[in-house]
Amino acid sequence: MKFDSVIMGGGLAGMVAGISLQQEGKSTAVISTGQSCLHFFSGSFESLAEPSPRVAELFSQAGIRLHYQKGVRLMPLGSFQESALALEDIDIFPTPQFSRRTLIVNFMGYHDFFSSFLAEGLEKQGIQCRIRFINLPELEPTEMARGEMRPVQIARTMDRIWEKAVQEIRLLLKDEDTVILPQVFGLQDISVPSRIRQALPARVVFAGTMPPSIPGIRTQMLLKKRYQLLGGTFLMGDEAVRAHIHDGVVHSIVTKNLDSHYLEGDSFILATGGLFSKGLKSNPFQIFEPVMGLDVEYAEDRNTWYNPSFAEKQPYMDYGVKTDENLHPFLEGRSVTNLYAIGSLLGNTRPELGSGAGLAINSAFAAVDEILRSAQHDKED
Repeated sequence: MKFDSVIMGGGLAGMVAGISLQQEGKSTAVISTGQSCLHFFSGSFESLAEPSPRVAELFSQAGIRLHYQKGVRLMPLGSFQESALALEDIDIFPTPQFSRRTLIVNFMGYHDFFSSFLAEGLEKQGIQCRIRFINLPELEPTEMARGEMRPVQIARTMDRIWEKAVQEIRLLLKDEDTVILPQVFGLQDISVPSRIRQALPARVVFAGTMPPSIPGIRTQMLLKKRYQLLGGTFLMGDEAVRAHIHDGVVHSIVTKNLDSHYLEGDSFILATGGLFSKGLKSNPFQIFEPVMGLDVEYAEDRNTWYNPSFAEKQPYMDYGVKTDENLHPFLEGRSVTNLYAIGSLLGNTRPELGSGAGLAINSAFAAVDEILRSAQHDKED
């Protein structure tokens, strides 16, 4: 199968690249294992300091609503992190002191929402907190099935019974000016979070839970839908396992499911993620890129790969594939001229492109622009 571009990875970086190329009339295929960094997405786009028209247009056309306000967002364990651009249902506050009295509501039997940690963090900011649980019969079959009381299962139910949850919360409210709920609303019906906010007589804040992220899964679903509407080929549940590279050029990709059928392209984008997503792997001696064996920047001393303090930043998160100025990765010291590395696969090797979701989007746009420039140059020649 022949495409203009083949994209390995169906996360944020891969989908932004795929949509952008399809919009330019290029034929593309996205190879996706099914789970990506979006399943751990906070809903906030780190390091995107300004809402560029290009970002706003791409997400708007996919049905994803964004808002912009410099400030901080509430983290799952009650701390705060600087933020500016976020999904519509993710609150950004001017300061951490966003409330006087807060009611934190959880569901009976749901253990992936850390009410007590939230309360502890907020009380350090001078916010009085009260924790209460509601018992919804519709969740009982889910609760009784071991391991099934998870965000996705709850979210599927909550899209149907959110009004009943609102009624229960109304009975619990006293003099609180804010209600904090677990982020398990709006998986398939994106209007549910705003409806809940309109229905309650207090400010409603949705706080993160243990992964998977409901806003992240919803974002991935909408991006995938937009990509396919544009004519893109989405290979779900597959992964690249090997590449045919000759004289610094990728000619085709072998995937796990297509067997002897190769994916050929004029250009290739590697958006398989970092160590967490298995886009990079490690053994006791090295950190390596498993599909093509690309050159990776990392410390030789394994003892420096991690910080013994779990809460501190981990050095291995900065490691990534080596690239030239145009995001062409190196293989044995030589750049692969029609291959581009984007997203968290870069680690912190390209700090000018940002971090987190900002890195995913910025590097995807940069690779797309370079692919289009190269195609135009070849056409003129």
